[in-house]
Amino acid sequence: MSKTFFTWLILSTTWVVVAWNWGRMDWSFSDKIAQTWKLESTSLKLTQENGLLKAKVGVLEHKVAEIEVERNALMARANQKPERSIASVTEKDSQDLVQFEIYQWSPEKLLGVAEKELHFKKYEKSAQFYNELLKRFPEHKIIDDKTYFGAGIASYEAKKHTHAIKHFSSLVAKYPKSNFYRGAKLWMAMSEYNSGNHRKFASTVEEFRTKYRNTEEWKILSKYYEDINHKNKK
Repeated sequence: MSKTFFTWLILSTTWVVVAWNWGRMDWSFSDKIAQTWKLESTSLKLTQENGLLKAKVGVLEHKVAEIEVERNALMARANQKPERSIASVTEKDSQDLVQFEIYQWSPEKLLGVAEKELHFKKYEKSAQFYNELLKRFPEHKIIDDKTYFGAGIASYEAKKHTHAIKHFSSLVAKYPKSNFYRGAKLWMAMSEYNSGNHRKFASTVEEFRTKYRNTEEWKILSKYYEDINHKNKK
């Protein structure tokens, strides 16, 4: 009887130990899952907060840059010597959106504003900043085929076709292997057309018909081809 009791006691104790360990393991596993999820949730939240902070920093940096420009302008005005009478001071040109003499823009900032305004389709302002850059810093290292193309498009859309022709012509002359080459010739032709130089436009249309017939540019110009032929036959 004592032997049977002893055997039962050992088996009972073993079952309790196993059950306790299994419960502990199960608790440990669940606990680890909960902790892992908590860490992942915290990480995701921090990532989102970090993104919001970066966006806020970007906005603040932009505002600081605007304040800096305004401060420099005020300082420049304050340092001007009052050598002339008020009547002799030339009034500020309201059409001049660059005002280089006041702000003293760097080439990089001129280009940055020009590209930004072009992106937002503010063509007049973009064209003025491009023109100022190319006029004051024609040999600067930041100027390339993309710069001339952007300047040409901005000028074309602002209906400044003389400037557009000049910029596109510079691109064609300086960058014959540019990816913008055919586009520049197309928009230069359109500028010629809008300037009333239909003969030059017709010459470009004919060039595209013979050399670039399988291009997107020809698809745009081809609609003018029959009309030009009809007018030339009259």
